[in-house]
Amino acid sequence: MQPITVPITVRGYETDSQGHLNMSVYIQYAEHARWGLFQAAGLTQAKLLKAGIGPVNLETNIKYLRELRAGDEVEVSCAVVWGERKTFGIEQTITRRDGTVAAELRSVVGMLDLTERRMVADPRGCLRDLGADPKVLDL
Repeated sequence: MQPITVPITVRGYETDSQGHLNMSVYIQYAEHARWGLFQAAGLTQAKLLKAGIGPVNLETNIKYLRELRAGDEVEVSCAVVWGERKTFGIEQTITRRDGTVAAELRSVVGMLDLTERRMVADPRGCLRDLGADPKVLDL
């Protein structure tokens, strides 16, 4: 399955004192693209809340490769990597319009049962059943 991509333009207020994109903003861009992925699958935040579940990010690793500055136009890709347990992976790349990869992110994610406050045992099945277009999530 091809990853989805979300376009973003780096805004001046997101940069640090050296004019580089602040490190915490990479996480925000990744989160924005993850919600884009869920929405493309028909899984809005409201739909997930109504079902009593929500995605939780358990771990993120960022590999910074090239600097980003205000005005740079980037695309943030997002693809799911399924495992056999309660968690799954999200792989993301932040790429400048010229094809230069600025950062690579890998996250461990799960679906939380909001009543039980425990991870959903079968996130694949849960999201497959709820999603309007589960193939977007490689299901």
